[in-house]
Amino acid sequence: MAGAAERAVDLGALTWPEAETAAAAAVLAVPVGSTEQHGPHLPLATDTEIATALARRLAAARPDVVVAPAVAYGSSGEHAGFPGTLSIGQHALEIVIVELVRSADAFAGVAVVSAHGGNDRPLRRAALRLAGEGRAVRVWSPPAPDPTDSHAGRVETSVMLALGPGAVRTGRAEAGPCRPLAEILPRLQRCGVAAVSPNGVLGDPAGASPEEGREILDRWAADLLAVLDGWP
Repeated sequence: MAGAAERAVDLGALTWPEAETAAAAAVLAVPVGSTEQHGPHLPLATDTEIATALARRLAAARPDVVVAPAVAYGSSGEHAGFPGTLSIGQHALEIVIVELVRSADAFAGVAVVSAHGGNDRPLRRAALRLAGEGRAVRVWSPPAPDPTDSHAGRVETSVMLALGPGAVRTGRAEAGPCRPLAEILPRLQRCGVAAVSPNGVLGDPAGASPEEGREILDRWAADLLAVLDGWP
């Protein structure tokens, strides 16, 4: 699968005449991630790397998909207590996606592939607005995570070990609170992640492995492909 993903067509590598030739029959896959803390062991670009990898897997499975350059900033205000986190907020993200999709009218449709849960609400609002304008747009994100492993825990650590093991500081990995997300969500929403997890982790990365990461990526890619089957 990794080798096939490397053969995905990247919009940024095309000239405009090449893009014109491809666009009318193509779906533009737009990876949307974030630049935010992922504990002391994962890079700030984790969500963006995951979204890009999934968009490229979609393109490998569907030759009519072109992968756009990633949107690397999202709605990450809950992580503001950690240096390095850069957030544009919900309203700005919604507007960015609306304008970006409007500018992509040459394509048959736009699939927004998001890997950050904080992006969900603004992206759904953007999709509703765009659909109301008659544009073909879909928004997808990975299925809901284990509520005791929602951020920088075993799942995301395994996925990053599969995608870029050199970026994972395995010696710095440590657990955060493993309580169900519903229990800590009210305080998290009021005060931010730092108030419930001083190290920024919600879960436990112990036991993470590249093998598990590849399995997770395969499941997510299959789900993405199924959601977009026969669309647009």
